[in-house]
Amino acid sequence: MAEAQRSCWIETQDGEAVLHLGGAWQLSRLRTLAEQLQGTVTAAPQALDGRALQHIDTAAALLLLDALAAAGADPALPLRGFDQRHARIVEVVRHRLAETAVAAPRPPLRWLGALGKSANGLGELLLGHVEFFGRTLVEIGRAVLNPRRLRVHELFAQLGQVGVTAIPVVALVTFLIGVVMAYMLGLQAEKYGANIFVVDGVALGMTREFSPLIVATIMAGRSGAAFTAQLGTMKLTEEIDAIRTLGLDAAQVLVVPRVLALVLTLPLLVFVGDVAGLLGSMMMANATLDITPQVFMNRLQVALAPRHYLIGLGKAPVFALFIAIIGCRMGLSVSRDTRSIGINTTSTVVQGIVAVILLDAIFAVIFQELDL
Repeated sequence: MAEAQRSCWIETQDGEAVLHLGGAWQLSRLRTLAEQLQGTVTAAPQALDGRALQHIDTAAALLLLDALAAAGADPALPLRGFDQRHARIVEVVRHRLAETAVAAPRPPLRWLGALGKSANGLGELLLGHVEFFGRTLVEIGRAVLNPRRLRVHELFAQLGQVGVTAIPVVALVTFLIGVVMAYMLGLQAEKYGANIFVVDGVALGMTREFSPLIVATIMAGRSGAAFTAQLGTMKLTEEIDAIRTLGLDAAQVLVVPRVLALVLTLPLLVFVGDVAGLLGSMMMANATLDITPQVFMNRLQVALAPRHYLIGLGKAPVFALFIAIIGCRMGLSVSRDTRSIGINTTSTVVQGIVAVILLDAIFAVIFQELDL
């Protein structure tokens, strides 16, 4: 094969092996170039000569450098006789060569390693929540001490979005829960002629446990997820960076109004849930247990001490604080891709519901120890 027809050949000049390149080194000829390189570069050359080179693109340059690396050539192999444009292409690919290296696949973790990795991830997640919780409390304290720092317009906008628009779904769900509770308790109480005690069970269960827990779960899936999606989208579109560029505190502008709005509205929504749940129970008791609304209300006043519904209302701000903290923190930790928004939003709902259930269990133990 004549040199004019070859794309590469090695000559010895002044005691060193020089790899000569010729013709067109293009993507369309990669297979032919690879075959010629394989037959030519059997040892590491000491220099590259490009006087006969007509054209080279990045794909062919990458093929060439990979072949030289496999032969053990010096990464800083000198270029001789190259056109300035060709030399620039080779140098660009040479500088980016490390980025094309494929890392060796890691062996799969065994169950103990997977458990340790999961535990480490959970620990980092909890530490991040605690740190964000502390910073948020500091910002809320600053807003309380200096009310001018509070973004009142944003706060009222969040109050409307978090509170007012949530009333229908909260009322509907708790109403249906009240209906189901009265029906299920009535089936058992009716066997023993203790129909009237259905009012006691519904009143205590609904106001003390079910209404706060159900409403908080609804808000974790509704408002917590909304916080994550809103803040994650703002971060993705660089709106948060723009807020900081204007010299504003992103926590005061975005986080504090959302946290305060949820903390203020959740007790009101729990009260709505109490009323709707008791109303549903009263209707079911009237329809299936022959307990008239008047009798139901009279028994309710006897069975429901103020401390029971006050305990339920007292849980609500704590639930709201944790839901809002998780939602805002997961929104601000979104990475620069849309897939991360969906992942973090789903994670917010799961974390919020788990947090509410754990907090409710802690409250139950505390109140039991305090005999409340």
